[in-house]
Amino acid sequence: MTAQTTDEAESGAEDGRSAAARKREQHGWYFYDFACSVYSTSVLTVFLGPYLTAVAKTAADAEGYVHPLGIPVRAGSFFAYSVSVSVIVAVLIMPLAGAVADRGGRKKPLLAAAAYTGAAATAGMFFLSGERYLLGGLLLIVANAALAVSMVLYNAYLPQIATPDERDTVSSRGWAFGYTSGAFVLVLDLVLFQGHDSFGVSEGTAVRICLASAGLWWGAFAIVPLRRLRDRAVVREAGAAPPVSGWRQLAATLRDMRRFPLTLSFLLAYLIYNDGVQTVISQASVYGSEELGLEQSTLIVAVLLVQVLAVAGALGMGRLARSYGAKRTILGSLAAWALTLAAGYFLPARTPAWFFVLASMIGLVLGGSQALSRSLFSHLVPAGKEAEYFSAYEMSDRGLSWVGPLVFGLTYQVTGSYRTAIISLVVFFALGFVLLARVPVRRAVEAAGNPVPERL
Repeated sequence: MTAQTTDEAESGAEDGRSAAARKREQHGWYFYDFACSVYSTSVLTVFLGPYLTAVAKTAADAEGYVHPLGIPVRAGSFFAYSVSVSVIVAVLIMPLAGAVADRGGRKKPLLAAAAYTGAAATAGMFFLSGERYLLGGLLLIVANAALAVSMVLYNAYLPQIATPDERDTVSSRGWAFGYTSGAFVLVLDLVLFQGHDSFGVSEGTAVRICLASAGLWWGAFAIVPLRRLRDRAVVREAGAAPPVSGWRQLAATLRDMRRFPLTLSFLLAYLIYNDGVQTVISQASVYGSEELGLEQSTLIVAVLLVQVLAVAGALGMGRLARSYGAKRTILGSLAAWALTLAAGYFLPARTPAWFFVLASMIGLVLGGSQALSRSLFSHLVPAGKEAEYFSAYEMSDRGLSWVGPLVFGLTYQVTGSYRTAIISLVVFFALGFVLLARVPVRRAVEAAGNPVPERL
């Protein structure tokens, strides 16, 4: 009896140490979102596009063209083309990085390399002045691609640091940490930008400080996850092939996914509705300025509002998932997205208050839908394939979200109305809703060989 009691006590102590270690890793994991989200918010969403375009226009010839590598490009298109090139680079690298991480079991060195490459490129944007548009394009390509690769590795930790019943909460908290840092730094950036004269710097210098500070923030807070996360040993399969090129690795990953058709079905649904999400995020400012006639300051405040409310949305939807399951909560968020677009269609022009209401609606569903999609997918990944499968997931998030902007642009081209263009995106949420509703997630988790959580 005494021996049994001693064994139980030792087992309980071991479980306690294991739980404590897991919590420590989770807390470290949150901080990578906290570190890198500032880049997405301050650099990509607010400052870099207009500033790099202005630099390119300074370098343009009399007809408004710049000539990178001898190719004539309209200065106003240079930023968009640079983003497109960064996506192509990321698509080539992400599957290879995922495969190397899975087969070597060493995600952390790769995460560190990607994080500090991106942070250094972002910090280097301080030197983007005068006519250095090529430097700006190169730094953007490097930073964007590095961010995409780092997110593959970061997401792949989720199944390893959280039990099945914890993942919705852990994923939601990660997103909340990211939106919190994005909002905080954006407030500081806006103070500097709006009051640059008071700080004794020009407007251009203020922008360059905002850009570079995002890189410094990224690098500084990346230290926390790199200290707390740990790599796990990987049992190699006999005769496992060495990593191959990015495209061949992606093809191999997709072929492997055919053994798990329900996982592939979820990924297809996610690809479609996330394409709608990403298009709304990227085109909302265009809709606000061109169709609703809103000023830049109004749009910046709206971006800040989205960031703040996305924190509450991510945490609130995480709690809903604990009661109703991640799938049902995501389906509810997709219905909310469709209603938000419908409301946006009827927004009156030159009324900032109503645009802020729309931004609030976007913020409340944005963080939760992304966080829960990530945690639900983590249940559908077979053990030992985390980074490889999350490379495909990340590509659907970043590398393949081009159909929505194409639909938006073609609709505007045909109708001449941004209102019609914005409402056309409802189809992505409706189709994504139908496809996700048809995925039997409990059977999908079982088919992947993973334990089934109480709520899905």
